[in-house]
Amino acid sequence: MNDSHLTEKYKPIEYNPEMVLYYIEQVLQLESVGCKDWLTNKVDRSVTGKVAKQQTAGSIQLPLNNVAVVALDFNNFRGIASSIGHAPASSLIDPAAGSKLSIAEALTNIVWAPLADGIKSVSLSANWMWPCRNNGEDARLYDAVSAASEFALQLGINIPTGKDSLSMTQKYPDGKIVLSPGTVIISAAAEVDDFRKVVEPVLSPIENSFIIYIPLNKGNFCLGGSSFGQIVGRLGDHVPNITDPSYFLSVFNSIQTLIKNNSLLAGHDVSSGGLITTLLEMCFGRNDTGLDIDLTKLSNNDIIRKLFSEQPAVVIQIYDADATIKYFNTLGISAYIIGKVNISRSMTITNNQEIVNIDIDSLRETWFKTSYLLDEKQTAKGLAKERFRNYKNQELKYKFPVNFNGTAESYEINMKRRKSTGIRGAIIREKGVNGDREMAYSMYLSGMDVKDVHMTDLISGRETLDDINMIVFVGGFSNSDVLGSAKGWAGAFLYNQKARETLDRFYSRNDTLSLGVCNGCQVMMELGLIVKDHPKRPFMSFNESHKFESAFLNVSIPENKSIMLGSLAGSRLGIWVAHGEGKFNLPLNEDRYNIVLKFSYSAYPGNPNGSDYNVAGICSDDGRHLVMMPHLERAIFPWNWAYYHEERKSDQITPWIEAFVNARNWIQAMK
Repeated sequence: MNDSHLTEKYKPIEYNPEMVLYYIEQVLQLESVGCKDWLTNKVDRSVTGKVAKQQTAGSIQLPLNNVAVVALDFNNFRGIASSIGHAPASSLIDPAAGSKLSIAEALTNIVWAPLADGIKSVSLSANWMWPCRNNGEDARLYDAVSAASEFALQLGINIPTGKDSLSMTQKYPDGKIVLSPGTVIISAAAEVDDFRKVVEPVLSPIENSFIIYIPLNKGNFCLGGSSFGQIVGRLGDHVPNITDPSYFLSVFNSIQTLIKNNSLLAGHDVSSGGLITTLLEMCFGRNDTGLDIDLTKLSNNDIIRKLFSEQPAVVIQIYDADATIKYFNTLGISAYIIGKVNISRSMTITNNQEIVNIDIDSLRETWFKTSYLLDEKQTAKGLAKERFRNYKNQELKYKFPVNFNGTAESYEINMKRRKSTGIRGAIIREKGVNGDREMAYSMYLSGMDVKDVHMTDLISGRETLDDINMIVFVGGFSNSDVLGSAKGWAGAFLYNQKARETLDRFYSRNDTLSLGVCNGCQVMMELGLIVKDHPKRPFMSFNESHKFESAFLNVSIPENKSIMLGSLAGSRLGIWVAHGEGKFNLPLNEDRYNIVLKFSYSAYPGNPNGSDYNVAGICSDDGRHLVMMPHLERAIFPWNWAYYHEERKSDQITPWIEAFVNARNWIQAMK
């Protein structure tokens, strides 16, 4: 590749310092800065039951988290963290700086997970997207790749893999050519030694706790390549840069030490939208926190630059400001106390003699608005507007069972059991399901010997279920859902004699239990296994939104006659839903059904599918056969929950395990 450098000069960013509130409102509405709920609410964020940290955080459940973590297994707290970073606008001005900023963003996102060996745990993947074979672009790519390579080497981390898309040029019939801005998407991955210590960007409601700002580079708050530049129509002439990799490394490792020592209450990176977005987002995940901020100590008197520069930095919330500042100073790191937490919904920003008063709730609406407008394009029946209206009013609130103490011992659970108990359970699985492993583990953990049964085993007669006490139809996408709500799966029973006879024989016994979750709930309803004598048959249908719904939300357990859930009556718990056809259509009066589970909020999205009577689960009249759309098997550990009870951090298990233990005890008693 032969090319030469072209000199590109862009105009500096101009602005009016008196328009700070207007600028904040405009930046928060950018797609790159604003809420991503429109995207995260339609993807399964709980599948496998090993998701320890996903997008949403706080009692309001907004997509704020910096880092994702999946558990390696169910038996310990080790996991794999991942994050991403990019800086396409900055790369237009300075491709070398843009590459380093992309790496820096990925690292300031992943830093909030306690990495097993600090930054040495990290490996990067680089996805280069560049309009090569255009004058000057090959040279720019060379500069970008060289800078990324050198920066990674200086940090002591590797880039063993990636992907190149080097033809990012669009040509039109009229002769116009559009070049994609050359950029690199950096993905970071690292081993986590205890994912329970991951720090979230949600302020703890501790009045007068401190906010500390730590820059990762000694810069002058450049605005080039920033979201602020986008709203004023200028790219800018100077971008932030990482000029001292050793200093960056020192800050990274110091944050890691504080995380592993449980010293941080909250933390967030400064990236898209600048410091003002960071501070506001730390207030958005709850309804009861605010900030009093003073930026006077930060270099540069310009409040616009301080608030909107995307210079790499982190912000942390801590108890002991003096000890923390002393810790950073001993490492030669510049750290600044810039404020305190208040228990209101206001933010006051002071910069020398200038004071800016901010209504947090109003700006949260502004931040969420773009998501709502995008959500309208994918959601039916005006429910995007209802989500926009209700998201902040459906705060997660819990009521745990009175006798629940969170220990495995209290349920006679041996997490290291290897011996058979003789209590036989089976997973019923069709091609395409994806909830079988976590369900099997929940049953095993409660004391059952679990057998894997595929539909081909039943159809062929290899499996009779004669020695099985409990079967579970698991969640997922049987037959890729191309045949509708589990109709194909149900048809495998209805139109295969051996499978049908095996199922009939199992349900004719009086010593059996069954459970259907999500897709499994749909197939049990389709087969009529729950309600058999009603003149009008209940059925499942598409969510009212006509799209897949993924959420962690509240459910309430009323007084009920269910072997599995009866003892949890009166509780209000958190649980995952992940389904597209989860609406319970119950044509008769509510009292005609053995309702065992309800969504705690009747309005969307608290009731994510529009089910009649807010129903999330029903049971047969004898209490033995249960169906529910939410995934209790993905909520048995505190770390499964997107937001756990704040006063129960020492719990080993959650109340949902009681459902499986109740099943175990009932089967044991029947023997």
